[in-house]
Amino acid sequence: MTTDPRAAAKRAVGERVAAMVEDGMRLGLGTGSTAARAIEALGRRVRAEGLRVAGVPTSFFAERLARAHGIPLTTFDEVDGLDLAFDGADEVDPSLDLIKGRGAAHTREKVVAAQARRFVVLVDETKLVERLGAKMPLPVEVLPMAATPVMRALERMGARPELRMGLRKDGPVVTDQGFWIVDARFEGGIEDPAALDPALLALPGVLDHGLFIARATEVLVGEVGGAVRRIRRPEPG
Repeated sequence: MTTDPRAAAKRAVGERVAAMVEDGMRLGLGTGSTAARAIEALGRRVRAEGLRVAGVPTSFFAERLARAHGIPLTTFDEVDGLDLAFDGADEVDPSLDLIKGRGAAHTREKVVAAQARRFVVLVDETKLVERLGAKMPLPVEVLPMAATPVMRALERMGARPELRMGLRKDGPVVTDQGFWIVDARFEGGIEDPAALDPALLALPGVLDHGLFIARATEVLVGEVGGAVRRIRRPEPG
């Protein structure tokens, strides 16, 4: 078994959210290494307990992993909303707003999160920040022909944009929707994420971006030693 504390934290939060699942639930299945631990843990419950669930995957990766672990899948053509969705995040601020998208699946992840009554975010302590964008760039999913105009617009917004390139292939990263990813870095972080959200969506050629504003209902934080801390969204006002 691995002794990596971050891997142990991911496993702990994955097992915790899998334990929240009840028979008959419709679920959103997230993408990434932490969500993968949750899918694996959920698959063990399905096999051991005969748990009846149906999952909507947020990516081709999540779909393949869910099938491998025996989790039945569904679509929004077949279900009207989800009881619970779980996913990881790249950054979480004190208001539980997020940056997601290092796995380039944030558009589908946001669709799934928006359909869920509860959206549980799974992270380790390194993902907690005081200001979004302080450590990670903000992914913006763009139509390939619009990449340059969008990058110019991002520069006017104070960002330093960069087209994300593939690590094991020549050329840009291509999302499941056939779009490209522009990573926008904001020096010192994003001053007003709630205002930036609609401003980015208004740019022609932008499909969506990695800001998740007021989406998470709770965050599970895996800590060194295997403890899991639960943070709920602050009450309005």
